[in-house]
Amino acid sequence: MSQRSALTEFSSAAVQERHFEGTTLLSDYWALTKPEVNFLILITTFVGFYLGSANDGRFPFARLFNTLLGTLLVASGTGTLNQYLERKFDAQMRRTARRPAAAGRLTPSAVLAFGTALAVTGSIYLATAVNLFASVLATSTLVIYLYVYTPLKRKTAMCVLVGAFPGAMPPLIGWAAASGRLSIQAGILYAMLFLWQFPHFMSIAWMYREDYDRAGYWVLPKGNARVPFVMLETLLPLLALVAISIMQFPTRHAATFYCAGAFLGTGFTYFGWQFVFERSRVAARRLLTASIVYLPLLFGLTATLCNRAR
Repeated sequence: MSQRSALTEFSSAAVQERHFEGTTLLSDYWALTKPEVNFLILITTFVGFYLGSANDGRFPFARLFNTLLGTLLVASGTGTLNQYLERKFDAQMRRTARRPAAAGRLTPSAVLAFGTALAVTGSIYLATAVNLFASVLATSTLVIYLYVYTPLKRKTAMCVLVGAFPGAMPPLIGWAAASGRLSIQAGILYAMLFLWQFPHFMSIAWMYREDYDRAGYWVLPKGNARVPFVMLETLLPLLALVAISIMQFPTRHAATFYCAGAFLGTGFTYFGWQFVFERSRVAARRLLTASIVYLPLLFGLTATLCNRAR
């Protein structure tokens, strides 16, 4: 739903969008939903749901399906409405100029109607088929992402910090959908995703910094503050993320998983250090790739570890 923001860019896009000649109306509407971002959103929502489910009987597959479907609808609506709001600025960036709204292949009114329908349907679906708490969290994510984070991108580099809050919401939505409440463990998942977004988005922001500057986005500060900002926003969250990922949920069965978590975190951090010191497009792309690989592996490891601890 950010990054849209950075899961966010729930925010932020996880991979560079591709455009194919002979695009169809259906593929344009599909592109509006930002499917690459939604894939990561669904993974983290699933892990939150899985870990939040009580271990006292059959797994609630029907509720899981409803949770993922409702979350997908809200996330798709968020991505679509984001492109509606930013269509004029997207048209100034090489990376986004061929998006359906920016390129004018879909009218603004059609994009607005499609995004609103998706978001409203998803929110109502979560409230009726899952529970009100999950719906409120999903809707809050949409509101903060669209009406707080999105305008801040043109005003201050602190938008990255603000966007990380809604961008880390998917595991909380999953947890709330499964249990109707939140817990410390849910907060740990939130913290992991919150921290992950910074190196992920810094790699995107650096690769396309000329694009962002051309469109008037302040995702990176101007002048001499730019390099220190990128270094801090990349390395400090990476170190904190490694610490959290190898210390969570201690159990007597967890030694193997600690080692795996340390290995994943060390690899991710290596690419972060490489990017910070080289500050090249190639190093940024390596960090982006590492972030996309790291997140599903980390959350899968977390789910496995907690399943053993039950």
